[in-house]
Amino acid sequence: MKNWIKLLSIAILLPTASTGLLAGEGMWLPLLLKALNESEMQSMGMKMTAEDIYSVNRGSLKDAIVHFGGFCTSELISDQGLLLTNHHCGYGAIQSHTSLENNYIRDGFWARSLADELPNPSLSATFIVRIEDVSEKMLKGVTDKLSEKERQSMIDKNMAALKESFALDIHEELVIRPFFKGNQYFAFVTMTYNDVRLVGAPPEMIGKFGSDTDNWVWPRHTGDFALFRIYAGADNMPAEYSEDNVPYKPKHFLPISLDGVAPDDFTLVFGFPGRTNQYLPSFAVEQTVDVLNPAKIGVRDIALKIVDAEMRADAQVKIQYASKFARIANYWKKWIGESQGLKATDGVGRKQRMEDTFTQRLQNNPQWQKKYGDILPQFRQHYKEIETFALMRDYYGEIIGRNIEIMRIVGYLNNLTKRLESNDEAAYLNYRDRLINYFEGFYKDYQSRIDQKVFAALMEHYVEKAQLGIADPVKGKLILRGNMDYAAWAKDIYAESAIPHRDRLMAILDKTPGESVAALQKDPLFMLYSELSKIYQAKVSETYEDVNGKINRLQRLYMEALMEVFPEKRFYPDANSTMRVTYGKVNGYEPRDAVTYTPVTYLDGVMEKYVPGDYEFDVPQKLQELYISKDYGQYADKNGKMPVCFIGSNHTTGGNSGSPAIDAHGNLIGLNFDRVWEGTMSDINYDASICRNIMVDIRYVLFIVDKYAGAQRLIDEMKLVHPKKNQRVEGSTIKRKRLPKKGNKGRKAATVPKN
Repeated sequence: MKNWIKLLSIAILLPTASTGLLAGEGMWLPLLLKALNESEMQSMGMKMTAEDIYSVNRGSLKDAIVHFGGFCTSELISDQGLLLTNHHCGYGAIQSHTSLENNYIRDGFWARSLADELPNPSLSATFIVRIEDVSEKMLKGVTDKLSEKERQSMIDKNMAALKESFALDIHEELVIRPFFKGNQYFAFVTMTYNDVRLVGAPPEMIGKFGSDTDNWVWPRHTGDFALFRIYAGADNMPAEYSEDNVPYKPKHFLPISLDGVAPDDFTLVFGFPGRTNQYLPSFAVEQTVDVLNPAKIGVRDIALKIVDAEMRADAQVKIQYASKFARIANYWKKWIGESQGLKATDGVGRKQRMEDTFTQRLQNNPQWQKKYGDILPQFRQHYKEIETFALMRDYYGEIIGRNIEIMRIVGYLNNLTKRLESNDEAAYLNYRDRLINYFEGFYKDYQSRIDQKVFAALMEHYVEKAQLGIADPVKGKLILRGNMDYAAWAKDIYAESAIPHRDRLMAILDKTPGESVAALQKDPLFMLYSELSKIYQAKVSETYEDVNGKINRLQRLYMEALMEVFPEKRFYPDANSTMRVTYGKVNGYEPRDAVTYTPVTYLDGVMEKYVPGDYEFDVPQKLQELYISKDYGQYADKNGKMPVCFIGSNHTTGGNSGSPAIDAHGNLIGLNFDRVWEGTMSDINYDASICRNIMVDIRYVLFIVDKYAGAQRLIDEMKLVHPKKNQRVEGSTIKRKRLPKKGNKGRKAATVPKN
């Protein structure tokens, strides 16, 4: 552990000119910007300091950045708790308030007063209070001699002790996460508000314009935004929903620039990126491209075609399945682009060339060779061992765990029965009540007729692709029926089972625990799930977990080795849903021969794509009228055109949806919502030539709120500025607010690890 801290400290002290990283690459911890990134950011045009971005003792940009629902990012844009995030991040909340009579997905929603803003019991807004390096405490007693099980046991013990002793104020919570594959640990002190209300959302013809066809694609013309508001108790602290709650007063909110963007403008994206794997060996990347991604894509191809046809044929189905379809299609298309991007940029070859250099440096250093010489050969061996098991794991997860809706419900019910089998009736009853509450929402948007079609098609695919005997229960049942008619079997089993039918399932769950479990265990879908689960556990899961554990141990050692063997490079930790900063510039790109993309799109492009009546490319009548009259107000660019979206070289991923795009002065200029298709491989292999993030231009957001929705009260809340009209900058544009002394009691500012 001490060696690791030393390695990190050396990396921090190195000058940034020799890092090998290109502008835009990296997801950086905000508390380390001063040491690692500040000078480079300022050389790229940033006018702020690292402390303007992250400070414990005074208001900073971090205090305007909010983890939205635990799955997206949002930002505060007024002193009354007004939150801006993506339309697709708020889609579930918008859908929950939607009916055929009040179709907020189709028509949009705009609260005309605070009293009209709609509560969302399942939504939360989480702030980061401070971040601390706790590596020494978490890795106390951890040595290379410990087995993986012993190592994890020691870390768990240290975490329990740290949580017990950590000083927290009222309403604060503690989250501890591993970094650099478990070589370092950081603590995040958080504060969560649970009263988050829907304020405004454009119709999906704006907020989802282009839908699945344009998803992950540039040029883009989507107004992907929605507005929410955080409410607090009278003391400005978190409080459960109450009509007496008041709008939250933030330590900092983002002023909004009306000056727009130009090529090479500095951009900073702040948020909570989900998962990346930048330091995988070539064997893993090759397996992803050639084996695992094609399998997952193939499964979702089948499911999406069925659901898409049903949605196009029935307006009610479209309302029920829109969010689910988008969720499934999102990663389906991402995997396609990821594989194509890795091939186009020779991602595997780049990894192999780096590994050749790594091997050469080991050979020139006997100490390194002794310590790290077996890593790459072992990687090669273990990835070969795991391939079939990883492939079957993906088939099982995609078919049984995700894309057949009712099988996912059966999985929850299976977990319920296990609680009673463990003689824990209290746990059974608690989980049952939670499931009943969840089922109320699930069955509202579920049609067994559609799911039955997906079941038939995917079970046939499962039998065709399965190895190791994991689909034998399905083949056996069809053989007993005397034919391989999957559609007829699906029709029968869905009719016989109680689980696809809300009332029949609720009647079972209303029985005593013993009676409920007995009835479930006799249900044909439950029995099928049990058989498939047991054979998967026996044939796949145990071996996969064993080999994957060996790979994870190697990955941790490999991370340590890379930082020691390449001391001239800067390393950033993989994303893990914790707060990060990424910076770059507004830039176009050239995805292929003779094709050049410029970095800004306009409302002209919306009208060029317009297809009357099409669910992806229809345009609201009022937006057409505004375009014809060119009634853009103060939001048009200097040429009188209405900007819609722009792209930059910021390194983003899932979880960055809703992240603010911030200019050199700390003002909001856009809203991150996607990446370009050619660059989705940035989760594994960032390439500055084609990796671009896609952002809604904030001027388009304001134009829709003002001119389209007429929601002037919301515009009046915001602080609109013109930073480019006053290029003489004295310090930062951040208005700092010192915390009261009481709030700092027992706290220490986060610091860079020392030698």
